[in-house]
Amino acid sequence: MSVAITGTGSYIPQVLVPNKAFEDNHFLNSDGSVIPHSNTVIIEKFKAITGISERRYAKKEFNTSDLAFLAAQNAIEDANINAEDLDYIIFAHNFGDISFGVSHGNTLPSLATRVKNHLQIKNPKCVAYDILFGCPGWVEGVIQAYAFIKSGIAKKCLVIGAETLSRVVDPHDRDSMIYSDGAGACIVEEKEGAGEIIAHNSATYASEEAYFLFHGSSYHQEIPDDLKYIKMYGRKIYEFAISYVPGAIKECLDQSGVSIDDVKKIFIHQANEKMDEAIIKRFYKLYGKEMPEGIMPMNIRELGNSSVATVPTLYDMVRKGKIENQQLVKGDVVIFASVGAGMNINAIVYRY
Repeated sequence: MSVAITGTGSYIPQVLVPNKAFEDNHFLNSDGSVIPHSNTVIIEKFKAITGISERRYAKKEFNTSDLAFLAAQNAIEDANINAEDLDYIIFAHNFGDISFGVSHGNTLPSLATRVKNHLQIKNPKCVAYDILFGCPGWVEGVIQAYAFIKSGIAKKCLVIGAETLSRVVDPHDRDSMIYSDGAGACIVEEKEGAGEIIAHNSATYASEEAYFLFHGSSYHQEIPDDLKYIKMYGRKIYEFAISYVPGAIKECLDQSGVSIDDVKKIFIHQANEKMDEAIIKRFYKLYGKEMPEGIMPMNIRELGNSSVATVPTLYDMVRKGKIENQQLVKGDVVIFASVGAGMNINAIVYRY
């Protein structure tokens, strides 16, 4: 029996925020100095680099665990299973539940426990826990679910990736335009003929790379230091990603025994359009090949970077025909890959 992803679900928040919504922001450099460009120029450069035209934010009354619950419901229904039969709920996030207008996260109880409560699962043997693994959290959750099932201690797992990054951004930081909200989920179980996780690979680089993404103060020096926001060294992350991620994906594919020519889709974390393209182009060059057209579905232009939610929402959308000119056929070999805070990297080779 093979371990497969038997159902997927996602929740795309309803508040659409176009780039022009940032035209009145007071953007500053990291030292608090004024950027010598108009916001129009800043936004144009931002779009040229990231590919992002718009993003989605959660409604004020929704929190991260609420988005996750809605995505989980969809995945459970798609897999046609009884939620009471779940052995694990694995919830990947980074900041917990952050109520609108509040600057700190709430992780007591765990978000996985909150989702279990929302799903009204009574079975105490359904174990619910959170993982903090940066943007690669959902992919790592699938790897953990796979390990539980292969070891015989679980049969069905729900893996969720959800985040409300719009509530942890510094409005004076240009990078605030990157981030968005969303949730994706899947059911992982042992089921013949439903697909197969063939190989996986994970790594953590924690020397100077450990703090490429961090919690930091606002660029506006009049905002109290005890208010922290998501911050990053974008150039360092870009250089790290294009240097290490292609090799990590190659290692995973080589482990699987699948030919590079048989890979049909690569679902990579939607971090930055140019960075993602550079990663996959370098991956193919490791085999002496050019990146095939259409190999890398993207939804970052419309949805932005929702961290742990990008890969599962992208996969769910392609599975269900919601991205133009992108589809999957039974038996297709695909790769899931991600890079993010830690710095963490992971990949899965999967037969659909």
